[in-house]
Amino acid sequence: MTLDLSTPHPGVLQVLMDRPAQMNALDPVLLSGLVRSMAVEDASVVILGSTSRDCFSAGVDLKLGDQERAEVSRGLYRLYHQMRETRAILVAAAEGHAIGGGAQLLIASDLRVVGPQVSIRFLGPGHGLAVGAWRLPGLVGRGRAMDLMLSMRAVGAEEALSIGLVEEVKPEPLVRALEIARHIVGLSPPAVAALKRIVAIPGEPEALIAEAEFNDRWNGAFPGRATGRD
Repeated sequence: MTLDLSTPHPGVLQVLMDRPAQMNALDPVLLSGLVRSMAVEDASVVILGSTSRDCFSAGVDLKLGDQERAEVSRGLYRLYHQMRETRAILVAAAEGHAIGGGAQLLIASDLRVVGPQVSIRFLGPGHGLAVGAWRLPGLVGRGRAMDLMLSMRAVGAEEALSIGLVEEVKPEPLVRALEIARHIVGLSPPAVAALKRIVAIPGEPEALIAEAEFNDRWNGAFPGRATGRD
């Protein structure tokens, strides 16, 4: 088994990578499981984490042969696209190492909660690859993104928080991720889906139009008055 799946709350799917001996290295089996998990339609929120507190994911399994490793890499980029396109809100809960493809799983998520000992590295150009350039600038800015990608250095929890790479640092990131998920499932699903879609629009004028059009169509029938997340 490479994934531990559970439903800790109605509308919430918890997906924990479970290859601790391999530091959750991404192989074809784990990749296939993640793809299936992200395609679940009855979940409003997907929590992505690990059964191990030592590692979120060490990236593509280096024990694979060259051709299989390349196929997994291509499949991961299709997975990242799937994660960005799904209506579900993805909350990553990471502890320990998040390296290469593991770091990209973090930035492909919508929200990131990490433990104090997290270590995030965008390994790429030292191995002939470009890793993170599609998403990092939108999170931390172009200059910081270039620094993280070119230096390939490890980023700890406090720096990740200060530069906007993660949203929260908590001793129990999975516990906090579930709190966030419980709040989100109580919101208007169409509005949540619209927010995810609109924030991905690159141009401010286009995003403004999209938000105005959505709000113009909404009839305001969602019951209750939502409060902000704690």
